[in-house]
Amino acid sequence: MRIGVPRSLIVSMAAIFSAYHIVLGLYTIDVPSNPLPILAAMALYASATALSLMPGQPERMPTWLAGLNVVVCVVMTLLITPELDPLREGGLGYATWYVAAVGTLMTITSTRRRHLFAWIGIAALVVQTIAWGGPLLLLGIGVIGSAAWVAVSHILSRALLKASADAARFAQAEREATDWQAAQEAHLYERQFRLGQTGTTAVPMLQIIEATGGELTLDQRAECLHLEGAIRDEIRGRRLLNDAVRREVMSARRRGASVSLLDEGGLDDLDDVNRERVLDALAEAIRTTGAMRVIARTAPIDSDVAVTVVGLTPASDGHARDLGQSHDDDDDAVDLWLEIPRTSA
Repeated sequence: MRIGVPRSLIVSMAAIFSAYHIVLGLYTIDVPSNPLPILAAMALYASATALSLMPGQPERMPTWLAGLNVVVCVVMTLLITPELDPLREGGLGYATWYVAAVGTLMTITSTRRRHLFAWIGIAALVVQTIAWGGPLLLLGIGVIGSAAWVAVSHILSRALLKASADAARFAQAEREATDWQAAQEAHLYERQFRLGQTGTTAVPMLQIIEATGGELTLDQRAECLHLEGAIRDEIRGRRLLNDAVRREVMSARRRGASVSLLDEGGLDDLDDVNRERVLDALAEAIRTTGAMRVIARTAPIDSDVAVTVVGLTPASDGHARDLGQSHDDDDDAVDLWLEIPRTSA
């Protein structure tokens, strides 16, 4: 975030002031003993000002241009002051237009964040004025006023830069606070949703346990184990679950199969349509397989596959372990191998 005055307004005002100084110089062109150096100084000043105000430049003035502006200021004073008499009767009037011109050019330089060069230009003007007409002339021809312009420009530009930096920090802090709040709300929603699913799954059996005083039949005990697996699915399966998957997983467990759902974040970037397509395919695979152990795991996000489903039929003790881990039964037969694509063909 940037805080400041519109650039077009600053450029317009600077161009008007610069042109006004040249008009004053032309108005008093008869005061110098030789007008040619004055016209040359005007040409240098107009060129330097035009370069400094040219559109499309970076906010911070290039070093070469800032140095050129200082050189122009020094050359202007050296061209004009030899043609003026500091002791002229009635004063010099607007013939000292170059002092304000130097102040304007150095103010432009300072505004464009080249403060050191601006102060060097003002210092050169002060030294040359003292050498030409003495220290009392600093007030008489407006050198102090030119220095004051540069000082104000320096202070304002530093203040605006600091304000812009503070505003950027505040904006960043606001974005971080908003992201944190969104994450907390998402976590809260996820917890409430999982608690709701757990309640829907477990409450009927808990009521049976309460009604029977804990004296359950073998079938009821087996159903408790199935419900425990369903609750575990809500934690480990996350986005691998919809109503169809829950229904088919419970049906597979009731027929004696072991089902493991492992969501490792591979579905997080899928839209709702593709995710439902993937889950419906997973539910159909679980429904149609006769494998005694089914393992479904999400693939990495950068893979073309969304979910890998493996069905194993143990030939002996049936103790196959989770996909990707070592197992001690090499006789397990692969009854199902399915890779569900991330997008539909």
